[in-house]
Amino acid sequence: MKIHKLFLTNLLLTLTISLSAQLQIGSLTTDYKTNPIGIDNPTPKLSWIIQSDQSNTMQASYEIRAALDPADLAKGRKQIWSSGKVLSSQSVHIKYDGQVPLSFQRVYWQVRVEDNHGKKSKWSDPAFWEMGIVDKAAWEADWITPTWEEDIKKSNPSPYLRKEFTLGKAITRARLYISAQGLYQVEVNGLRVGSQEFTPGWTSYETRLQYQTYDITSNLVQNKNAIGIVLGDGWFRGNLGWIDGRNNYGERLAAIAQIIVEYSDGSKIMISTDESWKATTGPILESDIYNGEVYDANKELTGWSKAGYDDGAWEETRKADISKENLISSEGPPVKIVNELVPISIEKREEGWLVDMGQNMVGWIQIKASGMSGDAITLRHAEVLDKDGNMYYDNLRAAKCTNTFLLKGGEEETFEPHFTFQGFRYVMVAGYPGELTAANIMGMVIHSAMEPAGTFVCSDPLINQLQHNIVWGLKGNFLDVPTDCPQRDERLGWTGDAQVFAPTACFNVDAATFYTKWLRDLEADQDEDGSIPHVVPNVLGHGGATGWADAGITIPWAIYLDYGDVSVLENQYESMKQWIAYMKQRAGEDLIWEGDSHFGDWLSFASTRSDYMGAYTLKDLIATAYYAYSSSIVAKVADILGNETDATYYQQLSEKVGLAFNKEFVTSTGRLVSHTQTAYTLALAFDLLDEETAGKGAAHLAKDVEQFGHITTGFLGTPLISLTLTDIDRNDLAYMLLNRKAYPSWLYPVTMGATTIWERWDGQKPDSTFQNPGMNSFNHYAYGAIGKWMYEVVAGIGIDEQNPGYKHIIINPRPGGGLSSARATHQSMYGEISSGWELEEEKLTMKVKIP
Repeated sequence: MKIHKLFLTNLLLTLTISLSAQLQIGSLTTDYKTNPIGIDNPTPKLSWIIQSDQSNTMQASYEIRAALDPADLAKGRKQIWSSGKVLSSQSVHIKYDGQVPLSFQRVYWQVRVEDNHGKKSKWSDPAFWEMGIVDKAAWEADWITPTWEEDIKKSNPSPYLRKEFTLGKAITRARLYISAQGLYQVEVNGLRVGSQEFTPGWTSYETRLQYQTYDITSNLVQNKNAIGIVLGDGWFRGNLGWIDGRNNYGERLAAIAQIIVEYSDGSKIMISTDESWKATTGPILESDIYNGEVYDANKELTGWSKAGYDDGAWEETRKADISKENLISSEGPPVKIVNELVPISIEKREEGWLVDMGQNMVGWIQIKASGMSGDAITLRHAEVLDKDGNMYYDNLRAAKCTNTFLLKGGEEETFEPHFTFQGFRYVMVAGYPGELTAANIMGMVIHSAMEPAGTFVCSDPLINQLQHNIVWGLKGNFLDVPTDCPQRDERLGWTGDAQVFAPTACFNVDAATFYTKWLRDLEADQDEDGSIPHVVPNVLGHGGATGWADAGITIPWAIYLDYGDVSVLENQYESMKQWIAYMKQRAGEDLIWEGDSHFGDWLSFASTRSDYMGAYTLKDLIATAYYAYSSSIVAKVADILGNETDATYYQQLSEKVGLAFNKEFVTSTGRLVSHTQTAYTLALAFDLLDEETAGKGAAHLAKDVEQFGHITTGFLGTPLISLTLTDIDRNDLAYMLLNRKAYPSWLYPVTMGATTIWERWDGQKPDSTFQNPGMNSFNHYAYGAIGKWMYEVVAGIGIDEQNPGYKHIIINPRPGGGLSSARATHQSMYGEISSGWELEEEKLTMKVKIP
C-alpha cells in the first residue's frame, strides 16, 4: 500500500490508494449480477472494477468482446459483439450492443482496458449471462391447478403437485423455469431446489409476474426422476391490507414449470406442467402471511418428491386459463435466510416459555421437539414486552402472528413455517413437551439478499447502536418490496416511507435492483391520470398524495446518483412526467396545490397533545413545495437524457411554482405561514426561496430548533432537517439533534433498548406504556433516514451530482457533537470508498481510501 500524507496547521490527512499487483480487471457484473442465469433483458449493462499498482490511475479506454462459446471467446473468434477500442473512463453500465441472444442462450464476455499511463491489461477472466424465456411462445408449459373446490373465505391446506419423468441419456445441463399464482417451494428428487424464499415474489401480478430460473443439473439422474411443488396463499390470495381482505389478486393457486434438459449428445428434452401432474394436500393446513401457519406432521408426505412414490390416491390437476404474457424473469435480489440468531434468554412462564431473541427481527422460529403424536406447540410473536414484562400483542392489530406445529411423535422433529413470516423479538412458546433450551430454538432472519455496501462507526456507542437499528430496520422491511412494517396486518409497500429512506438504504446496501424492480411495479400501478398509489403493489386503491407519490421521481433520482445508472431514468421517465402532469392538473392555474387528501408531515411532534397544537405544517404548503421540487428533478432528468425541450419546460414550471409558493406561503416579514421546522426545511432544501428570504428562513429554522431543543418534524421533514442545518452552517444544531437522548430524538428509542427504528418518536414512553396500538410499529425505517447525514456529514462521503455513481467522490467530513472519531465505508460501483477521522486535542487525522 502507498500512503500519502499531507501536513497542514492542525490537520493530518492520510490518503490510501487501493492497490494490487498490476493493472487488473475484476468484479465483472451483468445488470448488477455476477454470472446471472434466466435474464430476459436483451441488452444488459456490463460493469467491472479496475485495480492498479500505480497512484492516480484511471481507465483511458476499454474493449469488450462476447461470444456464445468460451473457447471461441478465448481465441477471439466467432464473436457476437466486439466494442472495439473505446476511449472512455466509464467502467460501469456499458450497454451490450451485439447480436441479440435467443431464449436459453448463454453469452460469454470479457474486457480489457488501457490506463492513463499507457499500461494495458490482459483480457479479464470471462463472465457470462444466460437468457431466460425471452420469447413468450417458448413457454410450452401449461398453468395447472388442483381440481378440488375450496372455501375461498379462509386459508385452505396447501396443494402439493408432483410429476415423475425418465431421462435416458447422460446429462450436460438442466434448467427449471417456474412461477406460481401464490407462493411456491419446489423439490427435485427429494431435495429443495434453491435457497430462495417467498418465490415468485410480490409484484403487480396483473401485468408483472416473475418466474425463477434454477440450475438443476446436479439434482437430476440418468434414470427416473421426480419434481414436486407445494403452494401457499402468500400475497396472491392471503390476507393483505385492510380493504378487501383475502383474494386480492385471485382465488385459485396455480403453478407453471418448465424443465429443459440438454444431453451430452446435444439433444434436448422438455418436461412441463400439464394435466398429467397429480395433486393432493398435506401437512400445511393453514398458511397466511399475517396470521401464521398450522402444520400437522401426522399428514407429512414422506418421499413425495422422489421417484417411485405411490401417488395412486392423489387427484388429477387441470389446466388453468391464465395468461403467460405477464411472465417476466426475476429482477430484484431474492429473499433468503441471511442470519440465524440464538436466544439470549428463555424463561418459564405460566402460559409457556418466554423467549428473547435479543433483536427485533423478521423471519421465523425454527424449533426442535420430541413428544407424543398430536402434541401441539404454539408460537406467538411480539416486538416488545409491556411494563410488567408480559408479551405485548395490541400493536399487531388483527394479525395473529402465530405458528402451530402438531407433532408426529417418536424421534426429535424440527419445525419451521413455509409461507409466512413474523416481525418480533419475543416468542411465547406454549405446549412444548419438556424443557425448552437454546439448543432447540433458532431465529431464522430473512430479507432480500442485497450485498452489504456500507459501514458506519463513531466514538459514541449510542450512535453506533442507532446505525445498527437503521440497518436492522432496513433488513426487516426490505422483503421483496420496501414495506412500512413487518409485523401487523399491513406490511405494505408505502411509497412515502420508501422515498424518504432510499438514499440511506443505498449507503448501506446494494439496493439498485431491489428498487428498480419495485419502480417497475410503481409504473405498472400508476393510474392513467398520472396518480401514483399510496402503496406499491397497489392493494389499497388510493393514491395521489404529495411526498408519497413523489417516490416515482425521488427514488429513480437517488438510484441514478448512487449508481450512475442512466437506464433507471430512461425506464421511469414517462412515469415521472405523468406524475408532474397530475400535480399540474390538481394545482390548477394558480399553481398552488390545495384541497386534496394528503398525509402531510406524517407523525410530526405532539400533533395529538391537547395542550399543544403541534408542529403542524399546512398540507397545501407541503404539496406545492413538492410540486416545485419534483419538477426541478424531472428538468435535470430531461437534460441528462438529452431532451432539451422537456428540460426547459420542467425547469420553467419549477420556477413558476416556486414563485407561487413564495406568494402564497411567505409573509412580508419573511416568515412562512406554517412556522415549523418542516416548513422551513422543505423550503430551504428544495431551494424555493430567494437569497434574502432564504437567509431569513435559515434564521427562523435555527431559532425554532434552538427554542425547542429537539426535533419536531415528521416523515417528510425528518430526512432533510439535519442536512439543511448543515447547509445553513448550523452543524452545531444538527449534532445537537443527533446527540439528544430524551424524547423526541433518534437516541431516545436507543436508550429504551430499541434494536430497530420505531414508527413513532415515543412508541414506548419513559414509563414503559405505549402509544396508540392502532399505529405503533417498533420496526419502521422512515426515521432512519438520518443515516444519509451520518455518512455524508459525520464521516464525509458525498456524491457529486455532476458525476454520479461516485465517478467523482466528495470527501468532506464535518466533525462535531463531541465525537472524537468517525469512519464510514461504501462499496461503490468503482470500488470501496472509506473516510475516517480521529480528533485528539487540536489535531485532526484523516484516513481516506478511494478506488
